[in-house]
Amino acid sequence: MDFIVEIESSNSDNTSINTATTPTTTTPNNNYSNTGSSSGSTSTTPSRYENQKRRDWNTFGQYLKNHRPPLSLPRCSGAHVLEFLRYLDQFGKTKIHTPICPFYGHPNPPAPCPCPLKQAWGSLDALIGRLRAAFEENGGKPEANPFGARAVRLYLREVRDLQSKARGISYEKKKRKRPQQQPSSQLSQSQLPDFPSPPPNTA
Repeated sequence: MDFIVEIESSNSDNTSINTATTPTTTTPNNNYSNTGSSSGSTSTTPSRYENQKRRDWNTFGQYLKNHRPPLSLPRCSGAHVLEFLRYLDQFGKTKIHTPICPFYGHPNPPAPCPCPLKQAWGSLDALIGRLRAAFEENGGKPEANPFGARAVRLYLREVRDLQSKARGISYEKKKRKRPQQQPSSQLSQSQLPDFPSPPPNTA
């Protein structure tokens, strides 16, 4: 490969992956027309998410161009996406302990170890989300989206579970507890609205 991938993510699980290509990056070589969000308003400055999505899309296109044999986007499958994710691991900055490591499952290791550095699950998950959106924004059909393939979803789930055990951290989202509302029939007298008292009977 003749392009460089710079990864922002570290042990803090930053979910942004910066990519820089050399030579100049190109969009994937495909038959899809560029009909995505780029056709929107040009007066506004693209958000950080949009800029990152464009860089990721260009990097994946460069990856396909340098693939041996060269691969066009319409022929790209979930298997090729998995190859791309495994390729990115060499640029990872997140320590993933192996089962034989004494710090396996330790969230804050007290000393260095020779375990490999890989991409954090959160970074890969966010990357796939951006590429999945970019594919459809550039004319790809949702049913043919390789970034939404079942194999890719299973791979991300496997990486999440493996890294969760290796690093001793949980990736489960905390559910917000909604305050329980009492039925109107169970409202206490103090919770009932104040109504004006009837006038005294003077008859």
